[in-house]
Amino acid sequence: MGPVISAREALDRLREGNLRFVSNVRGVEAFLSQTRRAELSNSQQPFAIVLGCSDSRVPAEIVFDQGLGDLFVIRVAGNIVAPSQVGSVEFAAERFHTRLVVVLGHSQCGAILATLEELRRPTANQSPNLRSIVDRVRPSVQGLLDTELRHDPDGLVRQAVRGNIRASANHLRHGSPVLEQLIRDDGLVVVGAEYSLESGAVDFFDGVP
Repeated sequence: MGPVISAREALDRLREGNLRFVSNVRGVEAFLSQTRRAELSNSQQPFAIVLGCSDSRVPAEIVFDQGLGDLFVIRVAGNIVAPSQVGSVEFAAERFHTRLVVVLGHSQCGAILATLEELRRPTANQSPNLRSIVDRVRPSVQGLLDTELRHDPDGLVRQAVRGNIRASANHLRHGSPVLEQLIRDDGLVVVGAEYSLESGAVDFFDGVP
C-alpha cells in the first residue's frame, strides 16, 4: 500500500480532473485500463469516496476524469444517506485509508423534484421503496416551502438540491461513531458538492477545508 493521500490533495485531484472534463481533455490515466486492471487485481487504494446520485448524467469517474481504482463510488437516487450508504463509506474509509468523502448532488435532481411534488400533492399508493427515498429528502427541503422561495420554482429547486447535499454530508459527519472518530483523529474530511448538468462543473461548497 502506498502513502495515504490527504483529504486536501485528494480534493485538488478531483478539482483538476473536473477542469479537464469541462475542457473536454482526458488525462492519460483514464485510458490505461488494461495495465491498471492487472495492477489492481489484488488490491485497491482509492483516493476519494464519492456518494453520488444514480442519475445517468452524473457518473463520478467521468466528471472527475479518473480511472480504474481511483474512486470508491456509492450511487443512490437523491444521494441520500441510509444505513447501507453509511456502512459503505465506513468500509472504504477504514479498509483503504481513504481520507476524502464527497457527497455529490446535481442540478435539477429528479429525487428533489419528486419530493417537492410529493410535499405539494401527496401521491396515493406510492411505492414504499420510493417513499423511503422521498422521506429521506423531505426534512432538508420541507422548510423551504414556508419561505418566499415557494414563489420561485427555479430558486426553490436550487436551494433544495443544496439543502439535501448539506443534510447528507452532515449525516455522514455526525451519524456514525466510526466516521466521527476518523474525522477527529485521522484526517477524514466530508465535503458537499454540486455538479451542474448545464456546465459540467463541480462546485465544492460545503465543509471544504
